[in-house]
Amino acid sequence: MTTAGLRLEEADLSALEQVWQGDLKDTYRLYRREADHLAALAATLVERAVALQQLGGEPAPPPELLLGDLCLARASRLLAETRDQALQVGFARVVERTAASAAGGFKSPPVRQQLLELLANSR
Repeated sequence: MTTAGLRLEEADLSALEQVWQGDLKDTYRLYRREADHLAALAATLVERAVALQQLGGEPAPPPELLLGDLCLARASRLLAETRDQALQVGFARVVERTAASAAGGFKSPPVRQQLLELLANSR
């Protein structure tokens, strides 16, 4: 699949076409500067999932929650393909920290900042 100059595998975005719009292409390009294709796409999907689920805000409608879950599941599969367990655990910790922060009402760094730091330290 080619979208706005990006070549992505159909399987990478299967059932996620509706989230791959607007600024997500730019988000992917940002992460791509720090990581390979799979990790960059996973980071993009995690960031989108957090936004869809409106962590720390009003509860998201069920379709957005489900789409966010799908983004997280796809990100997990992409990370498994990297065969980098430390990276997988790092991503899980970012999601856990972000969710715990939202549930507990305390501040954590923005998810993008956390992911960029993780990717920079994973090189």
